[in-house]
Amino acid sequence: MVNSPLTRPDFRPVDAARPPVEWRRSEAPVPYPEALAWMEARAAAIAEGTARECVWLVEHPPLYTAGTSARSADLLEPRFPVYETGRGGQYTYHGPGQRVAYILLDLRARRQDVRAFVSALEGWVIGTLAEFALTGFTDPARVGVWVKRPDKGPGHEDKIAAIGIRLRRWVSFHGISLNVEPDLGHFSGIVPCGIAEARYGVTSLVDLGLPVTMPEADLALKRAFGPIFGDVA
Repeated sequence: MVNSPLTRPDFRPVDAARPPVEWRRSEAPVPYPEALAWMEARAAAIAEGTARECVWLVEHPPLYTAGTSARSADLLEPRFPVYETGRGGQYTYHGPGQRVAYILLDLRARRQDVRAFVSALEGWVIGTLAEFALTGFTDPARVGVWVKRPDKGPGHEDKIAAIGIRLRRWVSFHGISLNVEPDLGHFSGIVPCGIAEARYGVTSLVDLGLPVTMPEADLALKRAFGPIFGDVA
């Protein structure tokens, strides 16, 4: 079933008076171990009720991460550092030009449904792409958000955003990565998300002919976030 902005689940807080989600953005590339340590600490604080929920927008230096379902055969060429991580999914790439959004939300205050939460994240990405008149979709057989590429041949589809989350005490961390203008050649060191079929590739906003800057992508992400997850500040 294809997801669309019209069918996005509602993951706003049950308590309308709950403080808004902190919207945080780092200008300089963030080393992955530093990001992971920060997420671990912030998720624990959210679970204890001592910190606000947060969306953290970052870029990373070039690297690969391995999710809990990663297969060693899918690491074709370790051109960059490889990090084992507790998120779901397989191998993915992070690097300059890719917007990574770490999502730290307390689902106890929202909706304790993992599948619906992943669907909400997909809907958030699809709503973001719609800001640029781009139609994204999902497929139950393939994780992430995709776009059709008839210019590459019949049935060709490219992934434009990856999703991988982890929950601890019903607080989420890890999140999504949206390809704005990364070096797509860097994906060749892995089988992205374990999908090796030639008709499934990787793309970005700029690769699709949309001259989107990172600040423009961030603004679109912020606008699309509220209707699904609630206020940010």
